[in-house]
Amino acid sequence: MMVAAFLLFTFLDTSAKLLAEEMNSLQIVWARFVGHAVLVAAVLLPRKGTRVLASSNLKLQIVRSAFLFLSTIFNFFALRYLPLATTSSIMFTIPLLVAALSVPLLGERVGWRRWTAIAVGFVGVLIIVRPAGATLHWAIGLSLCNVVAVSLYQIATRKLAARDHSDTTSLYSPLFGTVVLLPLLPFIWEAPSGWFAWTLLCLLGVFGGVGHWLLIIAHRFAPASLLAPFSYTAILWMTASGYLVFGHLPDRWTVAGAAVVIASGLYVFHREQLRKAGS
Repeated sequence: MMVAAFLLFTFLDTSAKLLAEEMNSLQIVWARFVGHAVLVAAVLLPRKGTRVLASSNLKLQIVRSAFLFLSTIFNFFALRYLPLATTSSIMFTIPLLVAALSVPLLGERVGWRRWTAIAVGFVGVLIIVRPAGATLHWAIGLSLCNVVAVSLYQIATRKLAARDHSDTTSLYSPLFGTVVLLPLLPFIWEAPSGWFAWTLLCLLGVFGGVGHWLLIIAHRFAPASLLAPFSYTAILWMTASGYLVFGHLPDRWTVAGAAVVIASGLYVFHREQLRKAGS
């Protein structure tokens, strides 16, 4: 389920990059969220009715949904200019930033070993985004903003996990993006050029919604310690899709930086498991 989820996220990013060649990225973001919202509502509302909307912390649900909305905007706009392997490699710093932000936002303790791994991970990002003599593309900043937004989204998810049912959280996830962009739609809408573009536009919500659903289900059946390493299969899917669809292959700086980031992330996760076992 974890591997399938990240394969679907690869389909999502690949479709968004393809569609960006002919239409406004905000339109693509809206299609991703409205498709997700329709899918989740169709599954949950017939079974649970409107009570699924009841939240113990509505404000935090909205803030979490807003972080997901911002991360999607940053990611989709970055994909217009950057290869899939580059954006996905930068995304691997999310566990590192979540660990760092958990200190002020969740009151967790991070020892010197994890702080060292976090610092090494961000050195890996520097290897990816600015090797010696290369020009730093401004869209790298969008990918870094995406990392911050997703990290805050995950921290909000942690806080809600103990209060609201996962079905409630799943239903609120796409609502902010759907509602906020709806008034802008008449001004940004560009009709897809043909059936293939229409199909991709309609499938965006399916890729995102089913991908998130698979992540939730996977964590019900297996501990996080078993599942976490499988998230790094994303680099395989993204690299393959980047090559097959766009003819892009990651250069040696991207490969080296991604290896550093992944190793740092796995070490941070390992130390987290030891901390939990000790407590």
